[in-house]
Amino acid sequence: MADFATLRLMMVDGQVRTADVTDRALLAAMLEVPRERYAPGEAALAYLDLDLPVGTGGTRRLLKPMVLAKMLQALDLTADDKVLDVGCATGYGAALMARLAREVIGERKAVQQLTLVAADAYKRLLALAIEAELRLELKTRADDEA
Repeated sequence: MADFATLRLMMVDGQVRTADVTDRALLAAMLEVPRERYAPGEAALAYLDLDLPVGTGGTRRLLKPMVLAKMLQALDLTADDKVLDVGCATGYGAALMARLAREVIGERKAVQQLTLVAADAYKRLLALAIEAELRLELKTRADDEA
């Protein structure tokens, strides 16, 4: 069995810090949030420097750690911020932002196979009892037509 805490530390030190990600709160969040719980398929792949496919359509991805970290650092989130995460995929980015902001809303227009991906993200976020307030809103075409 893989030691995921060690893999997380190696990911942060080898992929994220070396890409000039210096936000201490973000680095701490990446060390705390278990990326393997959000990775589709084999959990050990979560810490590789790869985009991981999400769902069956082939177009959705769990971004590689460095890319996601650079994007989140650019947001410069504070504890007073409220964030809308559109297309939250597996919920990993929302879980990280929940450590940085007051509130995170993960939103996905869930249609066909993406409904299952959104439901999985919701279950993962609830299972980890994220400290910030979190809401994942699932929408369908029927909701849009109402």
